[in-house]
Amino acid sequence: MGMAATDSQFHVLAVDDSVIDRKLIERLLKSSSYQVTTVDSGSKALEFLGLYEDDQSSSDSPSVSPNNQQEVGVNLVITDYCMPGMTGYDLLRKIKESSSLRNIPVVIMSSENVPSRINRCLEEGAEEFFLKPVRLSDLSRLRPHLMKAKSNNQNQEKQEDESESSETQSQEQEHHELEQQQQPQLQLQPIPPNSNKRKAVEEGFSPDRTRPIYSGIATLV
Repeated sequence: MGMAATDSQFHVLAVDDSVIDRKLIERLLKSSSYQVTTVDSGSKALEFLGLYEDDQSSSDSPSVSPNNQQEVGVNLVITDYCMPGMTGYDLLRKIKESSSLRNIPVVIMSSENVPSRINRCLEEGAEEFFLKPVRLSDLSRLRPHLMKAKSNNQNQEKQEDESESSETQSQEQEHHELEQQQQPQLQLQPIPPNSNKRKAVEEGFSPDRTRPIYSGIATLV
């Protein structure tokens, strides 16, 4: 029960142009307590993830659930390899080329066991390559990739928070220094001595001052 509660926090985006295969993978993922969103093409998967192709002029919205896509983060993408238009390999490359999505694990599915195709996908960054029909035992291999991605995201968020905190402190320090530089500099000007006062002091204490002479005083004996 604890594992189910944990797995239900993970959201998987399943991409397959085949309705039968799409329903199958959706049922398997839900039976493993994952949240699931399904789309039928790579372009709709990119749209759901927040990436848009320049050549997309159609206003058709992707057939996805839940309705508000922006509120739900995707923790893993599982996609068919052979699809019309954008293949699963193309979708994989788009995700790995995106700075905001490259940490999302991608799993490729195919009904054809072609070693060169498998190797190419793994070299491009795919976590797993499943042969169709996908079985429930295959999905047990997803959880380690989900946990690893979750840990990486937490570490990245922590580093971003620390970087933002350091940047904020640096900005505050620069602002404080700028304020100090902009404050008027109070320069203490030397006060000129009072010449009269100084003269009086010098006259009162100078050893060269002539003592007063009293004349015209007779001494009586």
